[in-house]
Amino acid sequence: MSLAPLRPPKRLLLGPGPSMVPPRVYEALGQQIVGHLDPFFFEVDDEIRRLLPMVFSTKNDFNVAISGTGSAGMEAAVANFAEPGQKFAVFVNGFFCERLSEMARRQGASVVRFEKPWGTVFEDDEARAFILREKPRMVAYVQAETSSGAYQPGKAIAEAAHEVGALVIADCVTSLGGMPVLVDETGIDIAYSCTQKGLSCPPGLAPLTVSPLALERLRTRQTSPETWYLDLLLLDTYYSSRRYHHTASATMFYALREGLALIEEEGLEARWERHRRNHLAFVAGVEAMGLKMHVPEGQRLWTLNTPCVPAGIDDARVRARLLEERGIEIAGGFGPLAGKVFRIGLMGYGSTPENVLLILEALEAALRAEGYRGGDNGRAAAEQALAAYR
Repeated sequence: MSLAPLRPPKRLLLGPGPSMVPPRVYEALGQQIVGHLDPFFFEVDDEIRRLLPMVFSTKNDFNVAISGTGSAGMEAAVANFAEPGQKFAVFVNGFFCERLSEMARRQGASVVRFEKPWGTVFEDDEARAFILREKPRMVAYVQAETSSGAYQPGKAIAEAAHEVGALVIADCVTSLGGMPVLVDETGIDIAYSCTQKGLSCPPGLAPLTVSPLALERLRTRQTSPETWYLDLLLLDTYYSSRRYHHTASATMFYALREGLALIEEEGLEARWERHRRNHLAFVAGVEAMGLKMHVPEGQRLWTLNTPCVPAGIDDARVRARLLEERGIEIAGGFGPLAGKVFRIGLMGYGSTPENVLLILEALEAALRAEGYRGGDNGRAAAEQALAAYR
């Protein structure tokens, strides 16, 4: 018995990732594969390395796309700069900060943590006091926490870290391509992200940038990183010197090249503004429906929204209705936020006024079907907000 060709269901991906993929990127995925040492592959990689500083807002020379998901970017950042016995400070206010901590622990670093509830952020004074007290060798924080929808400013963290001679790692997985990352202005030394969120590509690559200061630290390490596959200096010999390291996927590089080209054509600041407007319209809509946002105003991601689940409503049933009846994927909370929030992504190609109105209308219908009796004018409030921004 032969298998029929695959026919995946049509979905509107409005969860925390992956996000919707634009036609130009899909077209790139169907192009002829070349070898991982082919001159054309390196031409594509050169274009990616030219465009990555634009989205990261950096002048760094060291910019790579690592084969692997955003977690590979995280592990590369940690494994190359965390050293056994050295103090590694982590600001912990969500799931991915926990993952950073665990990766550093596995590298043998002495991990110190500053913890706050999921969905809150660290104030400048308390962040500075923590770093000056601990005097770590490395400092890590999550700029865009996918588990809670909170945005963590990092300038005070970076200033205090550099004051004590530490380098700064920032997780930009859910911010890159959708809101300001500002690596140089913030003072971030190592930043990493993924392809399947704000860059609107399939998962499979992890963009990463390294400052000259961090690169010098890496080159003068007394011991080699324990990781081989994610050793950044070995990867640099592949991409810069054209020496074989691993079999990179030409197809994924095609996709990223097109995703970045679309951002350059739209204009980075215009793209940020599109995400900001659509986020604010969505918030206006859910608040008109009687829902509350989990993260306080001014601390929210524009790419990932976390409205609270109304009392008495089963979030899993709401999400199932959206998927089965509308083909719309959103996510629920997990960890301490399990059953308490929806995670609704409006990022990259999927961040449009049409999708804002569509998800609000669908969410309202699903909530009412589950017995919710709150406000009923979410779409109208969002339309009014969108009209105000034109």
